[in-house]
Amino acid sequence: MDSAALLDILGNENRRRILRLLSHKPCYVTEISDYLGVSPKAVIDHLRKLEEAGLVESRTDDQRRKYFNISRNLRLEVDVSPYEFGMKSAYPASANLDVSSCQYLSLNVKYLNEQVEDDEDDEDVEQMSDTEASKIADLASELNSLEELKSELSLAQRWVHGRMTSVLDSLSDAVDGNGENRIRAEILAALAAGAETTREISREANAPEHIVENHLGSMAERGVVESDGESWTLSG
Repeated sequence: MDSAALLDILGNENRRRILRLLSHKPCYVTEISDYLGVSPKAVIDHLRKLEEAGLVESRTDDQRRKYFNISRNLRLEVDVSPYEFGMKSAYPASANLDVSSCQYLSLNVKYLNEQVEDDEDDEDVEQMSDTEASKIADLASELNSLEELKSELSLAQRWVHGRMTSVLDSLSDAVDGNGENRIRAEILAALAAGAETTREISREANAPEHIVENHLGSMAERGVVESDGESWTLSG
């Protein structure tokens, strides 16, 4: 789903409250209505939009009561800075992904391959073998480790964003002296990433080609970049 459309759906406070409630347990319309303090008709309208977005799904029990629950996990990121405004959404990676294979990422987390299977007979749940108890203890430990890792990654992400802004500020000041033409920092970053033609640089910097071309010409006069007539590179 388009990130802008998703942001619009989640921009409604009552829809966010519905998702928060459903993250704890499946609910039917009357429960949600009582929780929000709004009419069942309004709740049904919110649920319809959440269902259309693929965030919520429903099922009917033996008493023909319709329950709603969250259908998928997703992450929505919104970046607002002097250098960027953008949104992106992502769904969870496959459970089979080997994160240890990522070249620049090292995680000190124990991942369990086994999962606790639900017992079909509730009456047997009272009697649990030592192996099953051990599995539950291991999964609880893994959950705690993943929650700690999530907090650490969030902190690391905030540090990266802050550092990016600081570097872009310094780069803009070095190129312009006053940091007003921040687009030039993005153009230089695109060149550093391997973009060569005006079209490639324009795509990387997310700016019109004629504007990129004008800035490249200005920076070439100062000796910041250079061109062989077809491609651009950083000087030095």
